[in-house]
Amino acid sequence: MGGSAPRRDRHLPVETTSFVDRRGEQTEGRELLARARLVTLTGPGGVGKTRLAMRIAARVERTFPDGVRFVQLAGLHDPALVPVAAADALGLHDHSRQPPLDALVEQVRDRKLLLVIDNCEHLLQACADLAAALLRGTTGVRVLATSRHRLGLTEEHLLEVRPLPVPDPDGDLGACPGAADGYPALALFADRAAAVVPGFELTAANRAAVARLCRRLDGLPLAIELAAVRMRVLGVEQLLERLDDRYRLLTGGSSVALPRHQTLRAAVDWSYELCTEQEQLVWARASVLAGGFDAEAAEAVCADGERGEPGGSPAGGRGRVRSYEVLEAVAGLVDKSVLEREDGPDGVRYRLLDTLRQYGLDRLRQWDGEETAARRRQRDWMQRRAAGFERAWFGPGQREIVARLRADRDNLRAALDFSLTAPGEALAGLRLAGTLWFYWHACGAPREGRYWLDRALAASPGPTRERARALWIVGLLAGSAEDLTLGLGRAEEGRVLARSLGDEAEVAHAEYVIGVLRLFNNDVRGALDHYRATVARGRVPGQHLSLVGLDQVELACALNFLDEPDQAAAVCARTRRLCEEHGEEWVLSYVLRQLALAHAVKEDWEEAERHARDALRLKLAVSDVIGIGLTLDLLAQTAARRGAFERAAVLLGGADRVWADVDRFRWGSKALGATRRDSEVRARGAMEPTVFEKAYECGAALGMEGVVGYAVEADTGAQQQLPEPEPTSDGRAGGGVRLTRRETEVAQLVAEGLANQQIADRLVIARRTAEGHVERILSKLGFSNRSQIATWITAQR
Repeated sequence: MGGSAPRRDRHLPVETTSFVDRRGEQTEGRELLARARLVTLTGPGGVGKTRLAMRIAARVERTFPDGVRFVQLAGLHDPALVPVAAADALGLHDHSRQPPLDALVEQVRDRKLLLVIDNCEHLLQACADLAAALLRGTTGVRVLATSRHRLGLTEEHLLEVRPLPVPDPDGDLGACPGAADGYPALALFADRAAAVVPGFELTAANRAAVARLCRRLDGLPLAIELAAVRMRVLGVEQLLERLDDRYRLLTGGSSVALPRHQTLRAAVDWSYELCTEQEQLVWARASVLAGGFDAEAAEAVCADGERGEPGGSPAGGRGRVRSYEVLEAVAGLVDKSVLEREDGPDGVRYRLLDTLRQYGLDRLRQWDGEETAARRRQRDWMQRRAAGFERAWFGPGQREIVARLRADRDNLRAALDFSLTAPGEALAGLRLAGTLWFYWHACGAPREGRYWLDRALAASPGPTRERARALWIVGLLAGSAEDLTLGLGRAEEGRVLARSLGDEAEVAHAEYVIGVLRLFNNDVRGALDHYRATVARGRVPGQHLSLVGLDQVELACALNFLDEPDQAAAVCARTRRLCEEHGEEWVLSYVLRQLALAHAVKEDWEEAERHARDALRLKLAVSDVIGIGLTLDLLAQTAARRGAFERAAVLLGGADRVWADVDRFRWGSKALGATRRDSEVRARGAMEPTVFEKAYECGAALGMEGVVGYAVEADTGAQQQLPEPEPTSDGRAGGGVRLTRRETEVAQLVAEGLANQQIADRLVIARRTAEGHVERILSKLGFSNRSQIATWITAQR
């Protein structure tokens, strides 16, 4: 099989610092996940739950054929968005009007995957509802959660994450090696201190002081890391002395051990007070930035405006931060381990740990009016960024725009939530949700788009341009056969409102949507007349070029559906030139698909396949899930018509899997349904039933990126090798040997020391089947015993 396309980043976050010990908890976590479907890591803030969850998930990833997905909830505050965030992490793109939790369960019902849900404590009920629905509605989905509190489900197994063990500083530390083996708290301090003081290591001279320091910090990893950063300016003894002073102040001289939350608060207070005033202001203001953020966002949100402007005069008599001073403060906060530095799609980004974000918010709320001013600056910045992306969308930077918007999705959510909950801000929320029409539609986020637009429309009933735009976008995001009528009504309402406001651009946009909904509601002749009129009218002032191009795409589509391929091809040629002049790819992908369809109508299957494969490459680049489903359908048909029946079955299975994430019935469209039926009838008629089913299941198991990679790169001739469903990356031995996914699972269990019966029990298969897998693994790898498999697996890791 050909190489698959790169996967989008929905997997575990990259670790940016070393991970210290936790071997016992890692083993216990893996064992719990092997026998339980819901495991929750509990413990206080700063104890390291997230890092441990990531490490456990990474160690078990190979046992989940459909992968491990990570849902970060720290930047989310609306319980209704929890299933939406989970669906986004899972790469699902549901367009239906089903409740989001029901749709999510239906889409993953047959999948075997691990969902890691991080920071559940502030959305406890919504997370419990999500976990309960997945446990009861699926059989192959397991959940690993982190939370300061248990979710409270009967199926839940708890793993308490305790602070790191600390040795007795007054005991015998002489035997403690320099690397602090057996004392992970000391090892963590030494590792982080060495990062700021090159060459630092534990010695007989400093070991007792480091142990006393770590004990004072109760072994909390975050507190230890914050303290270690001060090694840049203080020695260990000085560090300990100053920290002891702080603790005596907090406890009134009491020798009673502090509660752990007080311990962490003291450590964070200390870090805060060691910051400059500007760093303190930037820390507090940056706490409204959800998830990660870049330097531009930091400058826009953390700097004071000019006096006289909203937020221009710092509240509470605080100092000022000018825009050119923000980056210096950010650098200082990175040096102090308050901000984490990470790579992003457009360069360096920054992130506040949730504990430090909450601390910053507490500080911000102490200054009258500061939180509202900062959140308004954040919302206005996201509006400016979204408007800039919308203007640039019909151009060469679409891939980068998609990546940057996905990186900023938590900030978009925070900006929309502020706008729709703060008095007097609803219209701005409607404007932001409407500006993002291309993101909701083109990049696989229709459900979330409808959620925000429905809320914003309800909050802003006035006759505004923003409302007219939002109405046609809701129509555009209609995602099922029963939804088309409602969507058509909304789009028509938007057209009437835009016309009454004299806004011809929004009238034209609404008319595009009206035509689309007619087309897919099987009124092909009406859609043809409609688009002939809009294309003949030409572009009106202010009309987005993407929608000008899509008017022509839908005209070509109607012509193809009515057996006028030459006219359709002529329309495509004009639109293709428009796209290429601007370096545009998204609309171009639809043009290429219509060109492929025109050749298919003429039964020129070779040309049809060539254009469809070109279209598919572009669609994957911007995650256009609907376009991918449409094009896979067409490629399945071209393969069947060219006699490549096995390839057609693989593509059909892959297409159905993609459509299951959108609308498995393809909106009830007769034309789309006919294309699929033609492929299946021809492939089934030419193949043995078992061979067809095997090929179909292979395609379904590949996943979206896998089947796209197969479709665009595999040999297109009639004789092809049936692809194996996504061998895992560790499933390749020397000499190019591949293990299947199941064989890789079995090899992992052999490496863990399980006997054949235990492997059979774990995988719910017969013992004889397990024995057969082991024999095939030995044969493929050229090994003679199980210990060689274990050694090989260890080397792969």
